[in-house]
Amino acid sequence: RVKMNRMRKSIGRSMKEAQNTACMLTTFQEVDMSALMALRKEYKDEFEAAHGVRLGFMGAFVKASAYGLQQLPSVNAVIDDAKQEIVYRDYADISVAVASPKGLVVPVIRNVQSLSIHEVEGTIGELALRARKDELGMEDMMGGTFTITNGGVFGSLLSTPILNSGFGPQSAILGMHFTKQRAVVLKNGEIAARPVMYLALTYDHRLVDGREAVTFLCLVRDQIEDPRRLILGC
Repeated sequence: RVKMNRMRKSIGRSMKEAQNTACMLTTFQEVDMSALMALRKEYKDEFEAAHGVRLGFMGAFVKASAYGLQQLPSVNAVIDDAKQEIVYRDYADISVAVASPKGLVVPVIRNVQSLSIHEVEGTIGELALRARKDELGMEDMMGGTFTITNGGVFGSLLSTPILNSGFGPQSAILGMHFTKQRAVVLKNGEIAARPVMYLALTYDHRLVDGREAVTFLCLVRDQIEDPRRLILGC
């Protein structure tokens, strides 16, 4: 027998609290990763030389999510149960799940709506390094308005993430998964192999309607399938 450490107990309490409080529902979407993978392959060396950070996929998903949160404020909002009020946030502080020696932690990238992709990637790299060195403090994980978790790095094909409410209330969490070659019917009717990722959005149905949740996922999908949208903001 081994005693549970404080972090594991805190994670357990927050997840159970989320289950007991929110009306959680998960909706799914699939995204063709072809364009984003081609972009990364072509520019990853130049990107790293110019900015000193590696070009991954998480930066694009973080920026796409920030855009979706701006377009659909309810996904970025939260219910104040004590006052029975809805609190809208005009900023996107996105928690990103990273591994640490003590387990999974969710440090926050602040004001993502104002950051470039290379600034997002640099912040993710810095937070991941500090997590591996066990240097993250509670202040690094407090106050997120939305969370992204990527089970795909461990091979997860599909999941239903639980809302992250341990470090401040949130109403939605995006789950990324393993990218796998799948048969896809193209617009011209041909069938081709494409790298496809399943996305999952768990949301608090007390606040977020199904239409808004699905629209949010479609906005993220559209930005990933055509990365030019990440620059144009549309």
